[in-house]
Amino acid sequence: MITSASDAAELIAHLETLRSEENIAGMARFGIVTNRALGIPNPDLKAIARQAKKDHARARQLWSSDIREVRLLALFTAEPKRLTADDARNWGNDFNSWEIVDCAADLFVEARLDELVSEFAADEREFVRRTAFAMISGAAVHRKKEPDATILAWMPLIEAHSGDPRNFVRKAVNWALRSIGKRNLACHTPALALASALAESADKTTRWIGKDAARELANEKLLARLR
Repeated sequence: MITSASDAAELIAHLETLRSEENIAGMARFGIVTNRALGIPNPDLKAIARQAKKDHARARQLWSSDIREVRLLALFTAEPKRLTADDARNWGNDFNSWEIVDCAADLFVEARLDELVSEFAADEREFVRRTAFAMISGAAVHRKKEPDATILAWMPLIEAHSGDPRNFVRKAVNWALRSIGKRNLACHTPALALASALAESADKTTRWIGKDAARELANEKLLARLR
């Protein structure tokens, strides 16, 4: 029985009883890193996290495991108000999967570790750089009351790194640009302008990011919703 009193070792032991080889094979088809995975679906992990409740010290202990599900449980049970920039940096050193990155980015946005966006964008490691743009996207979508100026201030990072051809970076840069453009009309205009400019680039990656984002941002249904 998982409770808020369960320690890291008990949680790990419980997760190991739920291992599914069939699920592991299915996850691999979605590009999830499975060499250290148990095959537990995220909804099941989130249910376990609700039972275990938030505990930041325990989350740090869980992260020290290299098992996919244990690290996700660390992210789901960390306390945003106690999460430090050094925690995020230390965890970022272990990032090796788009899935872990995107879950971590949501936590970092909730923890308001905005100072890490530029830092992570400048980092040459593929998954750390992806984190920066996943954070931009998450902030654009979830921080409804955030001043638009905060979100738009990250636009130069999108332009600066739009030529990174690595798959998990270019997709996140594109994602960030689209998310900003879909936030509201005030953000839509500069986002579409940047997308249109990138679409004219001689660089293949930059051009793809711009064209894909411009196509979505110019959609009439989106424009009608924003109006």
